[in-house]
Amino acid sequence: MIPELEELNLSWNSKVGGNLPLILQKFQKGSKIHVLELMDCALTSEDGAFVGRLLPKLQSLEVLDLSINRNIGGSLNSIAQGLQSASTLKVLKLHSCGLSQKSVKILDAAFKYLGELRKLDLSCNKELGGGFEDASAPLVMLKHLEVLDLHQCSLTVDDIMSLTQVIPLLSNLQELDLSANKNMGSSSENLLSRLRFLPALRSLLMNNCALESETFTALVEASIHLPALETVNLSWNKCVGGNLKLLLETLKLSTSLQVLRLSSCSLVTEDVELLASVIRMGHLTKLQKLDLSYNDGICDAGWAIFCQNLWFLKELTELDISLRPSHFRDCGHWFRYLLRAVTKLPEITEIGMKRWTLPASQEEELGSFDQDPKRRGIHFDHGGFR
Repeated sequence: MIPELEELNLSWNSKVGGNLPLILQKFQKGSKIHVLELMDCALTSEDGAFVGRLLPKLQSLEVLDLSINRNIGGSLNSIAQGLQSASTLKVLKLHSCGLSQKSVKILDAAFKYLGELRKLDLSCNKELGGGFEDASAPLVMLKHLEVLDLHQCSLTVDDIMSLTQVIPLLSNLQELDLSANKNMGSSSENLLSRLRFLPALRSLLMNNCALESETFTALVEASIHLPALETVNLSWNKCVGGNLKLLLETLKLSTSLQVLRLSSCSLVTEDVELLASVIRMGHLTKLQKLDLSYNDGICDAGWAIFCQNLWFLKELTELDISLRPSHFRDCGHWFRYLLRAVTKLPEITEIGMKRWTLPASQEEELGSFDQDPKRRGIHFDHGGFR
């Protein structure tokens, strides 16, 4: 009854599950629907099969999001069959859909029909591991793919070997998320070294990948050849600590980096001193978000040097130096340097300082700072100083 309808989002409605055919059965072939989002709708396997039969009618569909429907993996054959008629599709999201090893091979049959696909999200399907071993080649057919999200997919060593042959050929790739795949640490050296063939890459997320020294070195060497990088997340990779100097050339050459996350990387004092020197030399001028949280091994002298040079980052909006949840520690004299730097940062709005404690004199300084009407837009997220 609404022939001009182009977008339909029924996400987060659990009652949709089991009733999808009743809701969407009137869609006719030639429908103008561009966007269909059914995220977390408690879809059943029967609903998934219905989606497969519905897709050939939606000849203008560009976005399909079936994420967080864990029961539709059993009807993936029907969905993949329907996808073969979805030649206009640009975004396919199957995040946390209960996909298995066999699912990759089923989807492979559809990929060759999805030549316009820009974004593919298969993340948080923990049973997917092993599925790429013999079935990743059709990914090469996605020549326009810009975003590939495979985080938390339990990728195996053989998966990574197979993806090593494919990912570097996706020349238009701009965002790659391989986070929370622990086998990356010991088996991804070849894959990471070949990322240099992705000149358009803007976002690289490798947090919690258990990177080892060889794989970290391969990543660093490749990153020098990625001038478009805007976001780098290496958090929860302990090998970064004491080795940030390996990233020195990348940090010096980067003219686009806006987000750098190094949370829980076992950084040491020398690492933040190195970072401070890079900042002082006029690099990282585009940086907007910097996360150094959960690195409790940095001494007060290191924080002092870092804070003294922080004011060079004129576009910085967010800084996080919070401590681990179990660790409380007194702020040193460096806190005064931090306050001075903040007064020279025109864009700063958020400073994470959880579990740092302030003596009474420094609390008064912060109180005076907060009362300045020119600085009321700056929030110190400390969770209540003790």
